[in-house]
Amino acid sequence: MSQSYQTVCPHCGVINRVPASKNAAEADCGKCHQPLFTGQPVNLTSASFMRHIGKSDVPVLVDFWAEWCGPCKMMAPVFAEAAKELEPAMRLAKLDTEAAPDISAQFGIRSIPSLVLFRRGVEVARQAGAMPLPQLLSWARSQL
Repeated sequence: MSQSYQTVCPHCGVINRVPASKNAAEADCGKCHQPLFTGQPVNLTSASFMRHIGKSDVPVLVDFWAEWCGPCKMMAPVFAEAAKELEPAMRLAKLDTEAAPDISAQFGIRSIPSLVLFRRGVEVARQAGAMPLPQLLSWARSQL
């Protein structure tokens, strides 16, 4: 029996089982047939958050942000660029704290932007504040 891992489709939210032998960058969703890894952060909501962080074997790095936050706006293009570099080893996702205050409260988000890395629904690392791309990539890769 071959080894495989689970990941959640960023388009339709279906859980996909991907053979470990398959090139993840070429994997498509079994339901909607869209690429499982797009090199772009996934926008999460209160409804989709737990599915994405809890049902994926791929670590998920979440940027907790808000529209009114200046440092968050500065961090957005850096985070988007990091998604191109870090996928498929790590899924990058964004959660608007204003639109999902329940999730922000659940995880004790006190300052934004805050980056929180999850493995199978469990927080394994956290970093507050905006950072340049080299620092973000170094920090994220050190957590893998």
